[in-house]
Amino acid sequence: MKKTIWFLILYFVFCPFTRAQIDLQNSGTLFITSGTDTLFINGNLTNTSAAALINNGRLYIKKNLINNQSSMSAGTGTLYLNGTVAQSVSGGQLFKTYNLVSNNTAGITLNNNLSVSNVHTYTAGIITTSVTPNYLIYESGSSYAGNGDTRHVNGWVKKIGSTDFVFPVGNGTVERTVAINSLSASSEFNAKYLTTTPNPYQTLYPIIDVNKNEYWSIGKISGGSATVTINWDYSKVNFPNWVVADILTAGYNGTDWADNGGVASGDAATTGTITSNSISSFNLFTLGSKSYVLPLTLLNFTASRQGSFTQVSWTTEKEYNADRFIVERSDDGISFYAIAQIPARNSGIKEQYDTKDHAAIHGIAYYRLRLIDIDGKENRSRIVSVKVINTDNVLSILVNPVHNKIILAASNQLNGSFNYRINGSNGQLVQQGKLTVQNGGQYIIPLNGNPGSGLYILEVSIYQQRFFYKFIVQ
Repeated sequence: MKKTIWFLILYFVFCPFTRAQIDLQNSGTLFITSGTDTLFINGNLTNTSAAALINNGRLYIKKNLINNQSSMSAGTGTLYLNGTVAQSVSGGQLFKTYNLVSNNTAGITLNNNLSVSNVHTYTAGIITTSVTPNYLIYESGSSYAGNGDTRHVNGWVKKIGSTDFVFPVGNGTVERTVAINSLSASSEFNAKYLTTTPNPYQTLYPIIDVNKNEYWSIGKISGGSATVTINWDYSKVNFPNWVVADILTAGYNGTDWADNGGVASGDAATTGTITSNSISSFNLFTLGSKSYVLPLTLLNFTASRQGSFTQVSWTTEKEYNADRFIVERSDDGISFYAIAQIPARNSGIKEQYDTKDHAAIHGIAYYRLRLIDIDGKENRSRIVSVKVINTDNVLSILVNPVHNKIILAASNQLNGSFNYRINGSNGQLVQQGKLTVQNGGQYIIPLNGNPGSGLYILEVSIYQQRFFYKFIVQ
């Protein structure tokens, strides 16, 4: 095997890249010399305890990475985990890389620690860490980009250093970040996102309620004090309809949820954030409230089309002084009108409500719930939408990934002058314009400039009819 590895070294000297068609076991010295040198491994890479791997170029691995080399160098190159089936990183020793590109929609599992020294680019797929636990480690000075609901860490993330850091954690379905800020010293922190908050009724004054739906575990391995920034997003995880001014950061001391301070901003029905006081003891964190001002807690609110009608449903708890619910509908997402009014039951226990909207939907309808208490105070739920697709009017992307243009196919019945918008995965507008469709056929939207590789979202709309597509630029 050593002869094979030495052959690869010589090959890199004279050739810009090489490609291994099968598994590769390195038990000697494997040196990818510079940024233009590339090694493709279409199988597994096993780096033995006798190995010396230094990646100063580009190392692509299609299957699993097994590392037993101790005290390895991160090098100056990039590791690409870009398989098409689920991949894993395992072995007995920490694997280090300078840059990392994770690009596997089937997912990557860390059964071993993986360390990034410079930049991690999330291109596609979830990274899941084992329960051992193992960590995706961001070394001092490192960063990441491209994260989101479909590209984050479901498990443990470790950050080393003295700078502020947002942990790209979630549950594999949604990303729910948490941040540490204002570090007093170089530190080592571990963080993980979890659901179903433990012991939610064990609270210390002034906290009388905590969010039962999500929390974060943050452990300090070394270092000093820091603040913790937590956010809520009702569109991803249900959030209590608290008064924002009464929201606090709640920290778990092993027995009770205690006040860690902070001043919240945002809207309980949509999104918001809060930063704690400076603290030196870390454990579990969530959001708490110091009052029950609103008449109930809205656990969920949904709407779905069921044949000829829309089923609108919601679940509440802690109804004590509620008067009624008003279900409202909008056909443009701006102007709402009432379609049903239902009295509150005020049982104090969890209650399920529903009503039906028999009116037709032309494209998209929007629904929200007004919650009114006996004193006339009210709050609104988040807005949910129901889309009814006319199968005679179909627009689809023919080729994905795309390069310098988007090719669309329209059904024969589709006509009109459409507006289109192209946004990046971060929501930033990249391009917009008009698209005229006449009696079906194929249509092309050229990509202006150089948008760069990555995931984008195309929205094509006319009146209340909208089409949304995700596409990848290569």
